[in-house]
Amino acid sequence: MKKPVVFFDFDNTITACDTFDGMLPLFSRTKRWITLERDWKKGRISSRECLAGQLQGLSLTRRSLDEYLSGIKLDPCFKDLLGLLRLKKIKTVVLSDNFDYILKSIFRNHGLPNLKFYCNQLSFKNGRMIAGFPLSGPECRICGHCKTRSLLAEAAGDEPIFYIGDGYSDSCPARYAQVVFAKGELSRLCQKRKIDFLPYRSLRDVYRYFNTRP
Repeated sequence: MKKPVVFFDFDNTITACDTFDGMLPLFSRTKRWITLERDWKKGRISSRECLAGQLQGLSLTRRSLDEYLSGIKLDPCFKDLLGLLRLKKIKTVVLSDNFDYILKSIFRNHGLPNLKFYCNQLSFKNGRMIAGFPLSGPECRICGHCKTRSLLAEAAGDEPIFYIGDGYSDSCPARYAQVVFAKGELSRLCQKRKIDFLPYRSLRDVYRYFNTRP
């Protein structure tokens, strides 16, 4: 029997909060981020337009961003779960609609510098932050990063796919998983779209699941 591949969402799944959304009320120069968020949810603009516009509206230096990221906490069981999966030689990949600088910083802060992940890009130029979307789906307006494309690239064989997530951007890749762990918006979307899933409150529930498997 082939080993599965386990895919993790990042914000509100690995982390204890949504790191990007948490930055907006703290560092935005105006309330335009609220309008952008509303327009995205109503389908008036794409996720790329929303994220890029919100990023442009931030009054944030690299130093202040690093200070903010240093306070981000992980789910208390994430490291235990990661250790268990590695012990079982199960491949793990993180898929996020957040930005690479943010993921790298948080993983490094928690002593996890070698996790494989796919996400959007964030660069700094002349004191400004610039968003890049090299993994976007040309026909998709929902996500900046096409998680489905990344998932299918990493699970190109017939390995069982496990997906763990909580949000709207997880609903598309979850369709390709044999086992879905869902909470929050993802659980509601799975119910609506008749996708079978296992509810979870924290990664401790996922740890218990894998700990009982060979």
